Amino acid sequence: MTTYLLVHGAWHTGECWTRVTPLLEAAGHRVLAPTLTGYGDTAHLAGPEVGLDTHVADVTGLIREEDLTDVVLVGHSYAGLVISSVANELPDRIARLVYLDAMVPEDGESAADVLPVTQGLIDLALASESGWRVPPMPELPPPAGLFGVTDPDDVAWLRTMLSDQPVRCLQQPVRLDNPATRAIPRTHIHCTVKPEGFSRRPVPAVQPNGTPAEIWELPTGHDCMITMPVELSELLLKLA
Repeated sequence: MTTYLLVHGAWHTGECWTRVTPLLEAAGHRVLAPTLTGYGDTAHLAGPEVGLDTHVADVTGLIREEDLTDVVLVGHSYAGLVISSVANELPDRIARLVYLDAMVPEDGESAADVLPVTQGLIDLALASESGWRVPPMPELPPPAGLFGVTDPDDVAWLRTMLSDQPVRCLQQPVRLDNPATRAIPRTHIHCTVKPEGFSRRPVPAVQPNGTPAEIWELPTGHDCMITMPVELSELLLKLA
């Protein structure tokens, strides 16, 4: 049995994994898909003090509380920053990092460093009335849709999950100063349908642990756990 810990990205909740979780569980594996602080049922906790460190603490706390080991740690989008810092703190408990259409940082980088277009969102939030709220990205014409979701029913469902992102999440840097983190194997899953302006940083041909990079693709938009849950689950099951 493999333990999958699925971490949602900015603006979302753990509910976004609803179509993936039963498929992994049906194959005999354990799946956890928490909602990070400030989203969903804890949206009332969102504020200027909530940041990347808050979400790293959410995940490391869950790993310790559940005494999880040999975890396949999956981070979607912004959560690439989260899982990187989690691995830095608990490298002995992580079997593999999976960057699911995610930001892949180096030590000391923030979201704006990894994805420069994010700086525009930060600037707007700082200049807004709240000074910290980053609203979800708007729905675009197909094929971009709402985070890559274009089916009307799926868009309506996704809208029930979305809430504002605290700007501090996009400002705080990732810590990757633990040498043991470099030994953890990585898998990158890229969604190939991308809106204009969102260029992906190339994945180095060699992983930090010295092995060849492992890159898989799904021919869909950003929220592949909603649009292609079966195909995504099949890829994740290869890692069991």
